[in-house]
Amino acid sequence: MVHAATLDEQLYWDKWVTCRDKDAANILMKRYLSLVSYHVQRISVSLPKTVSRDDLTSLGMIGLYDALEKFDPNRDLKFETYASFRVRGAILDGLRKEDWLSRSSREKAKKIDAVIESLEQKYLRHVTEEEIADELNITVAEVYAIMNEQFFANMLSIDEQPEDPEDKSKQSFIIKDERGESPEQTLLKNEAIEEMTGIISTLNENEQLVISLFYQEELTLTEIGQIMGLSTSRISQIHTKCIYKLRQALRK
Repeated sequence: MVHAATLDEQLYWDKWVTCRDKDAANILMKRYLSLVSYHVQRISVSLPKTVSRDDLTSLGMIGLYDALEKFDPNRDLKFETYASFRVRGAILDGLRKEDWLSRSSREKAKKIDAVIESLEQKYLRHVTEEEIADELNITVAEVYAIMNEQFFANMLSIDEQPEDPEDKSKQSFIIKDERGESPEQTLLKNEAIEEMTGIISTLNENEQLVISLFYQEELTLTEIGQIMGLSTSRISQIHTKCIYKLRQALRK
């Protein structure tokens, strides 16, 4: 049965590559639609509810079609791998261009940062999310949500996607460092990994499992919930709390 499906898919690829058959394109798009759903669910974890999943899906579909246009099935490269890069990149690029984090959200994030700095100077220690919430007269859940949004916004601004090695049109701006990491860079990187590992070890068992499954195994929140026997919303809460704790620890 698997062999027959493979032959059918190859037939659609042949039709698409040789004559750009639209029916073949539609079938291939449907075949890999789950890639879009996967990346939409993972990326939307840290976004405000005001950001429409339909918009993210539309961006992902653009990336999927772009992958279909540029992919060469004769290369020794799986389409899933190539398309995954394109889909995720298209969603993140769209988010950067639209500046999805509203002015009010940015103002709230600035207030939280100012309160954290003020309270830490006052108490000379890490402050808790409850103390931040009390100072701003908001709920702990709001503190988590605002800081999680800000964390992802910062990642968007600095985590520019490396150019696709297959896209020759954009490679003229890339300068490859043949020297690799210096001993100092390697040392700092190892120290950072060790520090992060130490921070993660302070999380409780459920929190460590969520972080491991989401970032290492790259499962969606729904899949993690099925594994842990918890609802997707509960897994989302645990993930948001983890990000808060890690961000607070890294601020030091």
